[in-house]
Amino acid sequence: MSAAPDAAPDAPTVASTVASTVVPRLRASLAGVPAYVAGRPAVARDGVEVYKVSSNENPYPPLPSVLAAITEAAATLNRYPDMAATAMVAAIAERFGVAPENIATATGSVRLLAQLVEITCEPGDEVVYAWRSFESYPIVAGVSGARSVRVPLTADARHDLPAMAAAVTDATRLVVLCSPNNPTGPSLRSGELEEFLAAVPADVLVVLDEAYREFVTDPDTPDGVDVFRAHPNVVVLRTFSKAYGLAGLRVGCAVAHPEVAEALAKAATPFGVSGIAQAAVVASLEPAAEAELMERVAALVAERDRVVAALRAQGWPVPDAQGNFCWLPTGERTAELAVAFAAEGLVVRPFAGEGLRLTIAETAANERLVAVAATLLG
Repeated sequence: MSAAPDAAPDAPTVASTVASTVVPRLRASLAGVPAYVAGRPAVARDGVEVYKVSSNENPYPPLPSVLAAITEAAATLNRYPDMAATAMVAAIAERFGVAPENIATATGSVRLLAQLVEITCEPGDEVVYAWRSFESYPIVAGVSGARSVRVPLTADARHDLPAMAAAVTDATRLVVLCSPNNPTGPSLRSGELEEFLAAVPADVLVVLDEAYREFVTDPDTPDGVDVFRAHPNVVVLRTFSKAYGLAGLRVGCAVAHPEVAEALAKAATPFGVSGIAQAAVVASLEPAAEAELMERVAALVAERDRVVAALRAQGWPVPDAQGNFCWLPTGERTAELAVAFAAEGLVVRPFAGEGLRLTIAETAANERLVAVAATLLG
């Protein structure tokens, strides 16, 4: 007697059909959070050397001494890194002349900024920042349920500090100042910053985001660490991604007063900074290594000043540039000009309807950027 054929599978029930279309409940505030837009990578093209000038990366490769430290640290990848990052924190503290308890670290300064929002803001509290500025500011505020208060830049692409002070209310918990401002380029000045800090309530935390501080040459730009020493409500953010060329390892640090640094540690991701990254930072802060890295920074600054001068000579209204990039305020032509640069092998960073940010890169890339820009000025 032959076996009965296998029964046909049951049809989906109404309940299972409905369940498959149900969307989990997410926070309503996420609907207003913009997505981070990274600089597009350069895509190889036949017969054209393509350059990525869209991400403010350091074009120099890692130092041999730093690579050696990374290689040695890689042998212990089977182990968790030092969660306290003891050696790295000690090296950073010595570099800035502060105590280890004044240092907090994380996977990039933007992660520290997110932690600062987390430790200061309840849903509905306010975060004040300039705009246009670093595009992560509305993201970290929105994800935490805080309300963004954007204060427009001045006509010369600078922070309007009197307007920012006026925007502080009883609901404000955090103010973020970006110096030099990414993506427009100008840095803060000592007198205006001191006036601003005098006007802001002492219980409002003020963050000086100094991701590009090593590239600053304006003598009137304050060093955030000096400002931190004089003001209990100031936190300084620095990164090893830019001047130190460790963007791929993601290490940022905050210089903060002990109670803030301790709170940042509570909000940190355990074991966030890898052992490889910690070793790379320690090696980069060795005196000889750091001296060589600062020589590279000086070379990039010289290239920046040359590029800015050339663009201005062509007629582009380039604002003051104190980072490793410059800004073209291209308005409604932004998308069109980004395509035009890309057609010539230069991937730039467009901000729709506002302008283009151009990273100072290899000399050959900078030369082409200036040459192409001369053909695009309308």
